[in-house]
This record gives sequence, structure tokens and C-alpha cells, in this order.
Amino acid sequence: MKLFSVIRRFDNKKVDPTIINDEQLDYLVLYLLDAIHNNVEGDVVEFGCYVGESSKYLRKTLVETKSYKDLYVYDSFEGLPPLSKWEEGTGWRAGTLNVAEDILIKNFKDNNLKPPIITKGWFKDIDDHRVPDKISFAFLDGDFYDSIYDSLSKIYDKVSDGGYICFHDYDRNDLPGVKAAVEDFFAKRGEKYYIEKVCDQLAVIKKNQKVEKLEIDKQELTLVTGLWNIGRPGRSFDHYLECFSKLLEVDQNMFIFVPQELESFVWERRESHNTHVRIFELDDIKNMYSTFWDDTQRIRVQEEWLARAGWLPSSPQASLEWYNPIVMSKLSMLHDAAIINPFSTEKLVWIDGGITNTVNYSLLIDQPFFNKLSKHIKPFLFLSYHYPYQDEGVKEIHGFEWNKLNEFAGEKVEWVCRGGLFGGTVDSIREVNGLYWHLMKNTLSQGLMGTEESLFSILACTHPHICRQSRISAYGFIQEFVDKVLEDRAELIDIPKRALELLKPTYFDLSNVKTSVYMLTFNFPHQVEHTIQKWLKHDKFLTKTRNILIDNSTNDEARLANAEICKKYNFEHIITNENKGICGGRQLAAEHFDQSDSDYYIFLEDDMGVVGPEDTGFCRNGFKKYIPNLYDLIHKVMMRENFDYLKLSYTEVYMDNNIQVSWYNVPQDVRTRVWPHYSKLPTTGLDPNCPRTKFNHIEVLDNVSYASGEIYYANWPMIMNKEGNRKVFLDVKWNHPFEQTWMSYVFQETMKGNIKPGILLASPIDHERIAHYTAQERREN
Repeated sequence: MKLFSVIRRFDNKKVDPTIINDEQLDYLVLYLLDAIHNNVEGDVVEFGCYVGESSKYLRKTLVETKSYKDLYVYDSFEGLPPLSKWEEGTGWRAGTLNVAEDILIKNFKDNNLKPPIITKGWFKDIDDHRVPDKISFAFLDGDFYDSIYDSLSKIYDKVSDGGYICFHDYDRNDLPGVKAAVEDFFAKRGEKYYIEKVCDQLAVIKKNQKVEKLEIDKQELTLVTGLWNIGRPGRSFDHYLECFSKLLEVDQNMFIFVPQELESFVWERRESHNTHVRIFELDDIKNMYSTFWDDTQRIRVQEEWLARAGWLPSSPQASLEWYNPIVMSKLSMLHDAAIINPFSTEKLVWIDGGITNTVNYSLLIDQPFFNKLSKHIKPFLFLSYHYPYQDEGVKEIHGFEWNKLNEFAGEKVEWVCRGGLFGGTVDSIREVNGLYWHLMKNTLSQGLMGTEESLFSILACTHPHICRQSRISAYGFIQEFVDKVLEDRAELIDIPKRALELLKPTYFDLSNVKTSVYMLTFNFPHQVEHTIQKWLKHDKFLTKTRNILIDNSTNDEARLANAEICKKYNFEHIITNENKGICGGRQLAAEHFDQSDSDYYIFLEDDMGVVGPEDTGFCRNGFKKYIPNLYDLIHKVMMRENFDYLKLSYTEVYMDNNIQVSWYNVPQDVRTRVWPHYSKLPTTGLDPNCPRTKFNHIEVLDNVSYASGEIYYANWPMIMNKEGNRKVFLDVKWNHPFEQTWMSYVFQETMKGNIKPGILLASPIDHERIAHYTAQERREN
């Protein structure tokens, strides 16, 4: 585990971080380590090294294992070769991905690694003597059919029994030649082979043996902590440093917030493979806490607040300006760590830097506490203790007014949550942080302040299905919880029945779901193929779906070309023999889907593509454009919420979904009834003060947010179920509908509660027309 982490966590200065992802690199390192561990004879080769991002990890593995194997890399350094039949129509071009050999060498030297033995040339032209006689590990990353076939031919007979051959871009929709080359190579040799797809686009063969998928033994938890000297009276900072030093001995992934003056203190006690240090000065905390800083400083000196308890005037939250900003920012720091998540762990836990003052640190270091802790995080964990003074006329808890605390909690707060140790899954941290932020804003604005524990206690009452509690005795010693975890006695309290209805499913079986994709086209087959290629960059779209091309073309040449495209990409071809227009084609798709056995469908115009993984940017509204696993995500959201339809893009060409576009299109009497104070349309153009969309709820699934509410209908891509399709298109029909007709009708039905729409808070739809028709040819119906 430690060796793997040292290799994967070295301070890599990347030239191109997009060419291979972290999971693929994990498995490359893992299989090379296995070959070394099993003493497989031979050197290491990589065909298609580009700038050397994967090559560096192969070299680093050899360095850290003190292996005598050498690393050989091969590349044309002239980019991709000419296309074969397997690459035609995929959007790839010969000559792209070209790079100078010097860039590769510099990449190694900048990372203090010995450059590999480099051979320049097309794979088919490489002399056999330039390839080592024995190979224990080969990574083939040639992208195209010919490159994979040629490189496999060069190395296969030289690979030792039990040696590994790894293939990049395997089973990738827009690079089908990789898989085809492997199949053809072994078919021509008449050899049986076993290949395992170990992660997305990476497959592995073990020479003359059945390959097994190796497991990456990663820690499930990242600990998040921090320490600052705020001059706390009566407690020496040296004492805190001593406690902090003990915590740093824990062999666990750590994300550490410290000021510059403590950075060397940390690195003297930690190693880089399991440590991420973020320099965070007190001013950085002030910036993080800026929304609440003035209220906090005002409240802590108010006579009314100080009079709530005799101990308050001398308390740290009253006497120290930095105390509350720090303790009340711990959840925000945990949230920041979860966003960066340098160790890609599923769960993160805040632990106070001075916790070893009250917890036996040897139990944290020598015992499997953190491994056992992980199972109690479902999805967010607080430790709570019974407040012992509730029946003795208590007026406050930690300075927070008692009656108001109960009012915010919606019940009598009998259990107070600790702030020394808490945490959750990445998704739950995001959700709890949002709840916490709004709660802090509401309470401080009303002059109500305790510590972070006051707000944690409220959240545990208002959101018990998220904020689970494990209870400890009256004085709240975390040591008791540590003992319980190690002895397998720790328990989470049951979720109250009132909260169970708030739970939403997180697992969905998509194996039997049937979805159809309808694409509408008119006269330009190359526009169709261009858009198909975009959708093929996303897993499962057009490969798992039933595909139908509705052909509105008005000339035979276009129809014949579309027929060839349908044959090539497995589309059914519906020829309308007329230009039915956009809405005419939309209605045809709705009627066809209703009679099918599909559960869902997506309707596309032929210029509606989808953003691929090469675009990691944001739309003009600040939402992500590329959404990985988009197919699974939209189906999960539909199943989770039972939406009638889910719009796939927040940002459209001319409008954004924060604007209630239906306002322009409903009848005047509806406009007057719904918006009585703003019911007059502009004489021309758009009104910048048009009413905004009302969203009901915002939820998160698979790290993507989505919203429900009065989402307007448009012809932009959406996924729709059978019931929603009938409600929108079939229960009421118009002879010649326009997009505005459906928009008006759907809005009114949504207001009545008859239609339930949703929208992704993302913008993955890419509108790109490369073939243009005349204005006279464009028809809506």
C-alpha cells in the first residue's frame, strides 16, 4: 500500500493531464508492481508515449522498487498515422497529437526522473533489435487499429509468460480499432487469449495465463485537520504543538491546513505520499469567514450575550477574535478538502489538531481505528452527548440562547454534537456544508451565537437522515467513542420515522432499462454523422439505446446517404417523404415512442450534440459542460424523482433556464393571473425583467446537481418517460403545434401539479450546425 502511494503521489509536474486519467494510471502501476513482485523476466516498453505522462509513472515504479528493468518508449513524434476504415468518420485526424521528442525528455528531467530509451518512428518500421529481447510489461497506446496491431506484432513473442500487456482506449466508442486490432491479431494466430477490462478504456492481457483484476488497496478515509496560534490564555501553544505532533504520526491520508510557519513542522513528521498541506493563514480564515466576521465580532462583546452565563465573558469565544471564526470554519475547511480530495477517498473526517490532548494517541496510531470508523459514516457522522444541565433552568448552550436553539431545531435539543471529530462522504459534506452555511447566516443575523457545536446540534435534529449520531456519555469524551469503535460497540441511532420520508434512493438498477433516441434531420447527412460522433464520445449513448432517424429530407440523394448512415450506426430509418418541420417531427417521435417497448426517450435535432471529455470548461452561467457518465446520471435522476421529463441543459443558445420563458407564450389571462404585478409584454424584443423560474428543490446525485420546479418546455434535448410523453404530446393534440404552444400548455399543467419537470444544473448540450439551410426551408410544423 505504501509503495503504491509513494509512486502515485510523487510530486508530478504534468505537461498534459488530460491524456490519461488517474484510475488508468493506478492500474498501470498496479500491474507493473505485480510483474516486478512475481519476478517476471524482461524490460518495460510503451508504444505511443506522447509527452510521457504514463511513462513517468512506469519509470517511477522501477525507481521505487529498485528494479534493474529498463524502460523503452516508441513514438512517431509526428502525431497520429493515416486513418484506416476503423477511424473514418470518428472525428480523429492524422497528424494530431504530434509532439517534439524534446518535450518528452524535458518532462522526465523536470520530474527528476531518468529519461527512457527512446525510439522514434512508425511502429511497423521499428527494427526488431530496438525492442528488448524479453519484456515483462508492455503498454500499447497507439489509438488506431494499425498502430495497435503493429505494436502488438512487435512485442508479443518477446513477452515472458506471466507478463502483462495493457491497452489504452480499449472498447472506446470513437476508437473502435483498438479492440478490433486485438481480436484480429489473435484470430490470425489462432490463439486463445484472456483480456480483462480493468477500468474505463484500459484492458489487460497476461501472457499465456488468465488475467485477474487486481484490487487497489486504497484507504477509504482522508483526515482533515489544522492548527493556528491564536494566543489562547492559560494554554501554551507548545502544548498544542506536542498534541499535533502525536496526531501527525497517524499513518493515514491527511489534508492539513496550517500557516506558513508550521509547514516545516508538518513535513518533518509526514511523507508526501499520504499528506497534502494547504498553507492557510489567519487572514485566509478571515476571508473564508468574511460573510460572518462582523456579526461574530459584534455579538461576542454584547452585554446581553455575555450575560447569558457567568462563564461566557472569560470564554475563548468571547475573549478571542479568532476563536469562533476558526471553529465555525472547520466544516468549510472539510468541504474545501472534499472538493480537492487529493487522495480520491470516498469519505473525509475532520479531527482537531489538539485531539490527542484528550484521546490516547497510541489507539489512533497502533490500532485500526480509522479503518473501523469508516463503516459508521452513513452518510455523515456527528458524535453527541446528553447535555447534563437541561432541567436546571438552563438559558444557553455554548452561549446560544436555549429557547431559540430549540426553535431552530424544531424540538427540544437533548443531545449536543461535538466538534472535535465529524465527517462524511464527499456528497454529504457538500450538502451539510450548504445547510450549515445558511443556518449560520440566519442565526448570526439574529444575534444568536454559540460555537460550531450549537449549529451541529440543530442540523442533527433537522436533518437526521443525513446527520447521523453516535452517542457518548454526558461529558462528551471522544475517547469513549474511540474505545467503542475499536471494540465494535459503536452504534448509530436509528433515523426517526418522520425523517425516513426524506430519504431518496442512491442505487438504481439500469440493467433492464430501455431507452430510445430519436434524431430529426433535413437534407444534410454530414450534419447527422457529425452529431452522431459527438454522442458516441459518451458511454452508452447510441450503443445501448434504440436509435431512430426521422428523415424530413426532401431530396433522394440525402435520403440515400442517410440510409447508409443508419446502416453504419445502427439506426432505424423513418422517411417522412415531406418536410414535417421540427414540431411535426417531434410529434411523430412522441407517437412512435408511445407504441414502443422503451421506458424513456430522448429527442434530438441533428445539430444538438453533447460536450465531450475534451471540454472541461463552464457555460456562461457557470455550470459544467462535460458530465461524465451522463447516460447513467439522467436515468438515475428520472428513477429517483419520477420526473415526467428532465431537461439536459441549463444554458441554451438564446435563453437560460433561470428565465421563465413561458411568460411570453401563455395567454394573457394566464399571465395576468400568475404574474398580476408584471403581466404586460414588451412591444418588441425581450424584457430583461421578465419573471424568473421558480425552483422547488435542488438535489445532488453522482456529484451533479439538478432542480425541480416550474421548468419550461422547449425542443432542446430532454429525457422523457412514457407518462410524461402522454401528458405533453398525446392527451391533448394540436394539428399544427409550435414550440410555444407546448411551452404554454406544459407550464399551465405544471402549475396545476399535473406535470413534474426537472433540469440538470449543468450544460452538456452543444448546439453546432455545420450545414445550413435557407430561412424558407426552416419550418416548425
